[in-house]
Amino acid sequence: MIVTYILPTAKGALARELVMQHGLTQVEVSRLFGVTSAAISQYIKGTRGGNELIDKSAYKEDFYKFISMMANEIMAGMQVAEALCKVCDYVRECGLLKALYVHEGYDPDKLPFLDCSRSRMARVETNEVRLR
Repeated sequence: MIVTYILPTAKGALARELVMQHGLTQVEVSRLFGVTSAAISQYIKGTRGGNELIDKSAYKEDFYKFISMMANEIMAGMQVAEALCKVCDYVRECGLLKALYVHEGYDPDKLPFLDCSRSRMARVETNEVRLR
């Protein structure tokens, strides 16, 4: 769900925000994202990176507010990858990810594990330090 719905939408929204609200060029954004300027152009035009499920959801306004905050953080020096990780954390915590799973037909009482491997790894490392 993250790869199919969240990341493309977040990347597109971040690209648009950085160009339209922060005045970066498409080339500058392409360097930040590590993609071609053509990809950024597609994000800006909306031919890449949009998602109707998110845009029609009750989470839309808060999702895009969070994207705007992440664009501000990127402008302050945060790496794009870290901002995208924060977006993933946000969609888990706010319930959007669960809503997408339910929309796709998953039983809300039997959802797949909604934690990311990065979070699990951090907990394992913390527990290993505690055991030493």
